[in-house]
Amino acid sequence: MPRGAVGKDRAVTDTPNPDLAPNPTPPPDPAARDSFPRLSARTLRFTLGEPRTLTVAGGGSRVLFVRTASGTDRSGALWSFDVDSAAERLLADPAELLGGAGEDLSPEERARRERSRESGAGIVGYTVDDAGETAAFALSGGLWACDVAVAISRQLPSSGPVIDPRIDPTGRRIAYAADGSLRVTELDGSGDRALVEPDGDEIVWGQAEFAAAEEMDRHRGFWWAPNGESLLVERYDNSPVGVWYLADPANPEREPVPHRYPAAGTANAEVQLWHCRLDGSRSQIQWDTGAFPYLTRASWTTGGAVIQVMSRDQRRCQILRLDLAGPAPATTVLAEPSDPVWIDLVVGVPTLAPDGRLVTCVDERSGQESTRRLAVDGAPISPPRLQIRQVLSVDEHGVLAAVNTDPVEQQLVRIGFDGEIDHLSTGPGVHTGASGGGTTAVASASLETEGTVVTILAGGREVGTLERTAVDPGFTPAVTMLTVGERDLRVAVILPRAHRPGSARLPVIMAPYGGPHAQLVRASSRMFLQAQWLADQGFAVVVADGRGTPGRGPAWERAVRDELAAVTLADQVDALAGVAERFPDDLDTDRVGIMGWSYGGYLSALAVLDRPDVFHAAVAGAPVTDWTLYDTFYTERYLGHPAEQPEVYARNSLIERASELTRPLLIVHGMVDDNVVVAHTLRLSGALLAAGRSHQVLPLTGVTHMASAEDVAENLLLAQVDFLRSALGG
Repeated sequence: MPRGAVGKDRAVTDTPNPDLAPNPTPPPDPAARDSFPRLSARTLRFTLGEPRTLTVAGGGSRVLFVRTASGTDRSGALWSFDVDSAAERLLADPAELLGGAGEDLSPEERARRERSRESGAGIVGYTVDDAGETAAFALSGGLWACDVAVAISRQLPSSGPVIDPRIDPTGRRIAYAADGSLRVTELDGSGDRALVEPDGDEIVWGQAEFAAAEEMDRHRGFWWAPNGESLLVERYDNSPVGVWYLADPANPEREPVPHRYPAAGTANAEVQLWHCRLDGSRSQIQWDTGAFPYLTRASWTTGGAVIQVMSRDQRRCQILRLDLAGPAPATTVLAEPSDPVWIDLVVGVPTLAPDGRLVTCVDERSGQESTRRLAVDGAPISPPRLQIRQVLSVDEHGVLAAVNTDPVEQQLVRIGFDGEIDHLSTGPGVHTGASGGGTTAVASASLETEGTVVTILAGGREVGTLERTAVDPGFTPAVTMLTVGERDLRVAVILPRAHRPGSARLPVIMAPYGGPHAQLVRASSRMFLQAQWLADQGFAVVVADGRGTPGRGPAWERAVRDELAAVTLADQVDALAGVAERFPDDLDTDRVGIMGWSYGGYLSALAVLDRPDVFHAAVAGAPVTDWTLYDTFYTERYLGHPAEQPEVYARNSLIERASELTRPLLIVHGMVDDNVVVAHTLRLSGALLAAGRSHQVLPLTGVTHMASAEDVAENLLLAQVDFLRSALGG
């Protein structure tokens, strides 16, 4: 068995000592500095070495977090910050625990990380008991428990590759998923057993199904009771879901991998929820799964257990309180929200406050304004125009939430049940964090600071700042934030650092995501590092968030319903026009390229197909080209069911537009992408060829939806710049 890690104390105010960090990495020689694309890939866009996954534990006495040893080390270690001494302690170092051996991840764990867009290694997540005494985590498929007080970790006996271990709130047991089962073991390592096991080849217990993990922001499949005596456990049956076969053409000797994919209009996994007791008995939670097939949320707090279930068209849902005291579970309907367009999902709600009141979000409209407001028992308690972005935790003092009034910023606040707001973050930027027992960890980023700074507050004062080991990118982006057009579009403009205003009209690169779920124009310098590097190659870079992106309320987001193509492209066109009006002597609108990935790839290809008068070249990375090939929950939310609205799918398809291409187009796609499968690019390329339209395709062998390998990420970025420079004459 690998030896345990011994804790190392360090006062955060001291000069950093590399001997106190695991696997110390000497600072790079500036003369031998890697190119920006290589460095960006190596550092996972400069996120390595940042404290992440914050938890306030031990009644506010400590803050746990994950951090890598350096800005180029992908292996996360578990750390603790002691509030009284303001010292950090290393709790668990993967290199020590594994004895220098490399990680061995199961296909299931790799798929789980793909769903959560996790590119890191080592310890990427953990849970801790209510007392803050023991943390549990998975490492290289094994199950580990860490005694926080003495900083010693030990591997517990487990069966199969461990997925998502979670310690019970009382700190006596750990549950984990493995090989389709949900298993439980005692904290002392005894009694490892299967609580529930699959009763069919496609049955999985204790994990979130594909649609939930990919699109609902629900990555969990089981929830402990507060007393640690039983669990709510998801069971899903994948057998109704169609099978797609993902091949790796670069390795023809390998068999194609069967992959259950719920494409729009086809069957989803059948999801159930069970109450499982530690003695092995269990009973199913009953609801109308015909009317509400989606299990979107589940929560079990000291206030009680509550779930949210949703209709397939996502216009109706029920919030159900669970009565689990009797031999058969009973449900009570607490709320039945409905919306003619769709019901939004907010991370962290619905849930029950300690006194049993229902905490959720409601959408309200007043004139042209719409607000996502926090509500208790259905009554809004947060003010209009304060958008709730995410509920982070709920306790007897109120609700910790990430909010905004200005969509480019985000603040951390505590909202009391009486509606009083305590602002925990200060200054402009993007803030989030964790809180408990009178201690708050505030993670802050801004346009003026490098990376994310985590500040610990206790007793109304700052007691320390967590160390960062991230790599310095070598420059700070020079970002001009604008509001343009009749819809007040939020736009960021980045010019070359050596450019003198009015000295030359530069070719333009639009770099959007532009679709639902994601927002790029935010007051954080890291968001624009790549954009600044692109600009320094001789371009004016414009990043714009249009309708559908988060941060501006329900009406703004729902404007894309049935019209993804028309609405999101119109906003990019208007954003470019607004920026050109502000910078008439710096932007050459006769040379405009556009590049993006995923939805941004769809939008980029769409731009040169629909508006060649505005866009003169495009790079489309992993684009959705035919929406019938994308998944149920996402696609049907925005375009409806393809059998009911085939004309909507047709007018949002790139395939239908293939004959319209007149501009240079480079399409890039990972050949083993299991989210936006490579069939999207192959079908578009086939349609373009059939129409006699010249284009280029760059296949990425062995690459999924995340192109995170250093050599691939670096050379891919360089290839895109070369293509646009050639196409635009820059």
